[in-house]
This record gives sequence, structure tokens and C-alpha cells, in this order.
Amino acid sequence: MFHTPIVPRGRKRSRPAEASAPRREGVKFEDVRLYLVERKMGRSRRSFLTELARSKGFIVEDVLSDVVTHVVSEDSQASSLWAWLKGGPVKNLPVMHVLDISWFTDSMREGKPVAVETRHLIQVCPSVQTDTLAASPEATTPTPVSTVSRYACQRRTTTKNNNKIFTDAFEVLAESHEFNDMEGPCLAFRRAASVLKSLPWTVQNLRVTEDLPCLGEHTMCVIKEILQHGRSFEVEKILSNERYQILKLFTSVFGVGPKTAEKWYRRGLRSFSDVLAEPGIHLNRMQQSGFLHYGDISRAVSKAEAQALGNIIDEAVRAITPDAVLTLTGGFRRGKDFGHDVDFIVTTPQLGKEERLLTSVIDRLKQQGILLYCEYQASTFDESKLPNHRFEAMDHFAKCFLILRLEDSQVEGGLQTAEENRRSWRAVRVDLVSPPVDRYAFTLLGWSGSRQFERDLRRFARMERRMLLDNHALYDKTKKEFLAATTEKDIFTHLGLEYIEPWQRNA
Repeated sequence: MFHTPIVPRGRKRSRPAEASAPRREGVKFEDVRLYLVERKMGRSRRSFLTELARSKGFIVEDVLSDVVTHVVSEDSQASSLWAWLKGGPVKNLPVMHVLDISWFTDSMREGKPVAVETRHLIQVCPSVQTDTLAASPEATTPTPVSTVSRYACQRRTTTKNNNKIFTDAFEVLAESHEFNDMEGPCLAFRRAASVLKSLPWTVQNLRVTEDLPCLGEHTMCVIKEILQHGRSFEVEKILSNERYQILKLFTSVFGVGPKTAEKWYRRGLRSFSDVLAEPGIHLNRMQQSGFLHYGDISRAVSKAEAQALGNIIDEAVRAITPDAVLTLTGGFRRGKDFGHDVDFIVTTPQLGKEERLLTSVIDRLKQQGILLYCEYQASTFDESKLPNHRFEAMDHFAKCFLILRLEDSQVEGGLQTAEENRRSWRAVRVDLVSPPVDRYAFTLLGWSGSRQFERDLRRFARMERRMLLDNHALYDKTKKEFLAATTEKDIFTHLGLEYIEPWQRNA
């Protein structure tokens, strides 16, 4: 049993609101509020650590309440800790960090709150007892799980997601952890979702998942709950949480990421009208365009609309360079029927000729009167700086982020529009990237996705082959040489992998 601190004799017990207001002098980290669990730690050690943390500018709460952001415990019995936490009065438990003492000691050493990593987390699902669940009598015998790789680049996704009820839940949990800046759990849920998407059979009981890779204790808890109740109560709690709803709303705006959304939420803003009316908010050009065209660009883009945009870009490119190469990438290359934007790679057979291609395309789109927004980023690619030992989310090739006007008459079957909006045009987001032709295969592989497939492909290269892969190159650390590739198949061959078609990469 865990206990809140005992009030010393002779001191009046404060009301909860007062108890959660420790000394504020010298506070450096307003957004972080710690609660140290006394069990196993002991009262004297807890008091010492509390004073230590406060001396370094941390806020340490005396009582566990909803204002706490980080719960720190030395108790190795995770199940009893979670049972106590869930039985307590706090309502914001899903958004709290529940951590072992290693996070605290790391933070004290650094003199600031360190990023929460997977090794810091105390995660457990109480009462997960896979051995008590008998296999469903009507369940079919699945493919042996020994054939399922822990790398998405060694798994082929099926045309139909047989486990959508589970993967949708995992995506909500991953997004919730992303909003809380918890990269480890976010990646864990996305890896678990990726594994289930590759299964040609539906999970009908826990026993068939026992040897699947990337399914941790928390994900097994969610699967069990869905199997028993047809839903996840944890996911439902997240979906009904105001903060999650508002952050999801704000991040749906073009140019608004989780950090900006969190800042707006902390300022008390709860709607688009709040943001637009707030005099202290200064939107950049991308965000201004995001709000201006929100109704259009927040709506899905159809395959027919993507093809129509391909025709527009192709015409503009070939008017400048007739022998240019234009390729549709992203989700549409992976066979998706709908997407949020449309991505293209454009290059030229002659090395160096691609350098001014995008600026010329932008000028031509302006002349046609269909360019609603443009952000151009010139190439910063420097071959002498390869290989890059630290992965960067964005490559260094010339690229532009556009919003284009697409007419109904240009789309076979017409525009994908809402019933109440029968305009003759809509705004659509389009991204263009222009690598040198000798980097085309690496860029095509990287921009085709999916994000989880690419993440695991790079991880496989690093962990299993001692190679470094990104959108620029493939480097063999053993041979200390770059490996050339003109096609995606060349890259798979270098890595010793079977080639996986783009439409089988929806990990």
C-alpha cells in the first residue's frame, strides 16, 4: 500500500489545493511538477530528494494530484505501483510520466529535466495473464509467428488491414505520447501497429500473439481489453480528454506542430477563433495559409485529384526541361486511394541541370494563376559531408511546399468536395523535391514511405549490416565506401533484402 505523506504532529492538515503548492522561490521549470512516491524510498530519503530537486529549480508536489506531470518511484513492483495510482484520485494519469528513479538522478545530474526515454518508464498493465485465456475454438490457425520479422522492411503489408480495431487504438496511443513528447512509447505503439498490419489473419486471442515481435506489456494489455470488451477504455479516455482533442485540432492546421499547439493550449486557447483573435499570436506565412485554406487542405485528396495534379506539374516541368523525370511518391505510390497531400520527385538526366528546375516550375505555376502558397528551400546538399552519422528527418535537396488551385474540370470524375461546398475548384497541398539524378533512387525510396517502413529500413541497415542509409546515400562502414544505386532494387540488394513493392510498404 502506498501512502501520502503523514502531516507532522502539531501542524494543521492543508486542503488539497494548498498542499499542492510547494515553495516557489527559485523555480526554473514551471511546466514540470514532480511527485516522489514514499514507499521503498522512505520518508527521510524522500525529504532529502525533495530538497535536492527544489534547490535545482524543480517544483516538487507534497500530494499527488492532477497538477503533477512526473511521478517518480523507487519501487520495483510496477504492478502494485500502477494499482495504487489507478485507485487514487487523479484523473490525468494517462498524460503523466510514471518514472523510475533513474530519470530523477539523470535530471539532477544535468540540472534540468532530461527527455523521458523508454528506459525511464515504469509501464505495466495490471492483471495481464495471457495464460488464462484459452484459444478461441473458432479461431483459425495463423501463420507461424516465427516468420514475422521485427523489421518492417522484412514484412509485406496486405491490401486489407485485418487488425484495424487494434492498430487504430495503437495509433491513438502513439499520438497521445507524441503530444506528451514521449518518443519511446510513441515508437513502441507504432512498431506494434506495424506488426499487426502485416498479419494475413485477424488476432482473435492473446495466445497467437505471444511470440510476435514488438508487442510489449502495454500493447498486450490493450489487445486483451479489446478482445474482452470490444474496445479500449484507455483509448476512449484519451479521445474524450480535452487537451488531446485541442492538440489534435490545432495540429491539423498546415504549419502547426505539436510544440506550437501545446503553447497555444497552455495560453488557454481552445479553438481556431481563439487563436485568430489572440493579439499575442503571430502566425507565419505557412500557418496563415493553413487557416485560410483549412476547409480544403484538411480534407482528403483523392487518387483522381493526385493524378490531375501530376498532369499539371508534368506539363510545367516538360515546358522547361522536356527530358525531365517526374515521379509520384508518398502514399499514392503505395497504392493509397486517399492522402493528405501529393508528393512528387522531379529531376533531370543531366547532373546539375536540376538545380534551377524548381524555381522555374514555381514561376510557371505563378503565371498560370494557380499558385496559392509557396515555400521554397534551396539545396544545401554537400557530398563532402557524407556520410551523415546522425539521421535528419528532412533531406538537403531543393524542395518546395505548395498549395495549388485545382479546377473541377481538370479531375476525372470531378473534385472530392463536401455536399455543402459545390465550388468549381479546391486548394490542395503539393510537395516537390529535386535531387541530382545520381541520388534519385535514395530519394525515391525515402519519399515513398511509409514512415515506419523507412525507419526500420534505416535501423536494419545500421544494426544488421553496419551501413548508413538516408535519402542521400548508402554507406558501408565495414568497407568504408559508398554503394551506388540507380534503382530501389539496387538498394535492397546491397542490404541483402528481398525487394518489397511500394504497395507492400504500408507499415
